[in-house]
Amino acid sequence: MKLILKLIQSHIVLFLTGVFFLLLETIADLLQPTYMSYIVDKGVQGKDVHLILRYGAAMLGIAAVGAIGAVMRNLFASYTSQTISRDLRSTLYRKVQTLSFENIDRLQPASIITRITNDVTQIQNFINGCMRIMLRAPILGIGSVILILARTPEQAPLMLFVLIASTLLITANMKLGYPRFGLLQKQLDRLNTVSREFLSSIRVVKAFHAEQQEEEKFRSIAEDYASTGVAATRIAAIFSPLLNLTVNLSIVILLWRSQTQNASEIGRLMASVNYMTQILFALGMVSNILNSAVRAVTSAGRVQEILEEEPVQTVPEQPQAVLVQGAICFQEVSFRYARTSRDALSGLRFSIHPGETIGIIGPTGSGKSSLVNLVPRFYDATKGHILIDGVDITQMDPEILRQAIAVVPQKPLLFSGTIAENLRWGDENASAEQIHTAVRISCADEFINKLPEGYETQLGQGGVNLSGGQKQRLSLARALVRHPRILILDDCTSALDAATEATVLNGLREEAADITVLLISQRISTVMKADRILCLEDGHMCGFGTHEELLLHCSAYQAIYTSQIGGESHGR
Repeated sequence: MKLILKLIQSHIVLFLTGVFFLLLETIADLLQPTYMSYIVDKGVQGKDVHLILRYGAAMLGIAAVGAIGAVMRNLFASYTSQTISRDLRSTLYRKVQTLSFENIDRLQPASIITRITNDVTQIQNFINGCMRIMLRAPILGIGSVILILARTPEQAPLMLFVLIASTLLITANMKLGYPRFGLLQKQLDRLNTVSREFLSSIRVVKAFHAEQQEEEKFRSIAEDYASTGVAATRIAAIFSPLLNLTVNLSIVILLWRSQTQNASEIGRLMASVNYMTQILFALGMVSNILNSAVRAVTSAGRVQEILEEEPVQTVPEQPQAVLVQGAICFQEVSFRYARTSRDALSGLRFSIHPGETIGIIGPTGSGKSSLVNLVPRFYDATKGHILIDGVDITQMDPEILRQAIAVVPQKPLLFSGTIAENLRWGDENASAEQIHTAVRISCADEFINKLPEGYETQLGQGGVNLSGGQKQRLSLARALVRHPRILILDDCTSALDAATEATVLNGLREEAADITVLLISQRISTVMKADRILCLEDGHMCGFGTHEELLLHCSAYQAIYTSQIGGESHGR
């Protein structure tokens, strides 16, 4: 609730303006039964037509004021809640961008998406309802009670009964509903996770004809979500009728006790019944908005968790200045992913000279991608130190560090937009010559020049209208546009044929010789021409040297060579 109050406080002028018009509308609603009683008791009973017309005109004027208040209240409530949700989503988005990969792994991407979308919507709906209904409900209810007691003090015991019974019912509703709505949001996280997984792997699902299994998995989670939702809404379904019963019973008691009332004061009785109806309406509104409040408080807690999340990686207050040249040094580096019991990397110790091309090879799961993820500080080493040009990367400004590094992932990530726009992700100020050079080195010009619209060709989400090899070459060109000092190639030529791959790597050696390249590959033919090769096995470094040196001294490398190239290795 503190978060919601803070959000309202940040837009307090808009909020109070909306509350002013809400107050105007509520006062108009409270005055209507009183003036109606005047018409009946004074005008009709006294047969005074002028009095009836005067009070009738007053009622019309009050109704007009109330209508204006209602319209303005709705406008300000909608604008304020939409503005708050927009600002909150922007704040969350900025916050997520400051988090490290470890934070995001722990929070889970699907859950983060739910919090930015659905949870913020719950808060938005609550603030909107608060301005439109919640503040109006207590004012209308309390005002009605006060006016009943002022005109008929003998109804005090009845009012006390209504207030006590309603308070108990509303409190029980909130106490029982809160945990159920919290569970409902967690079930929504699961639903989003399954949906996201299915949509991202839909080609694999169809290739293996696994639609039935996926449908059953989705149905199971959807049923869990639906049953949780039913359990949460069942509370309101029970307590709302009980509230109606309490107030309607009070109206019956009021009418029964009025049998001895003076007939000349029938208007006052009508006003009391109207006020009791308004109390019923107010309590119903309170019940509905409190159900919304339970959801909003649950969602606010989930949103607050992201806002209070402290990045695992610290940024030095006075980062060391360094002109990155590309020298990399691992000093007894070990790394373990959060919530795992074993190291992904253990005791790595090696140095890389500026401008060197280092091949990285090893079996699946040996820690190749984990190693290169440490260089740009996507994750921090659990033990040891990583130095770039003699400076510990934890003491560098992360922005400067990452500006000097370009990463080409195994699975290329492209964005909706033109080819040129995707290339300029590397450097938005890159010249046409820089772009053409990068495209030529990556051999992407072979297919770009054949496209009818060339660099202005529109790409679908993820580059779905390109082949795997085309996406990999375009992703490499984007990295080269940046002209980095360190280039990380995470098995990014796996979709290329041998001839194209050789052309790309030769182009890198010839025209980007000043760049330090970390080249991950499963193919020994890809890394064997590197200056030196790092061989990993089960997170340990089992060899580091030239192709010839590893063939002589590294049994793991010999095994890879024999399995891929064939024949007897030099070390046997």
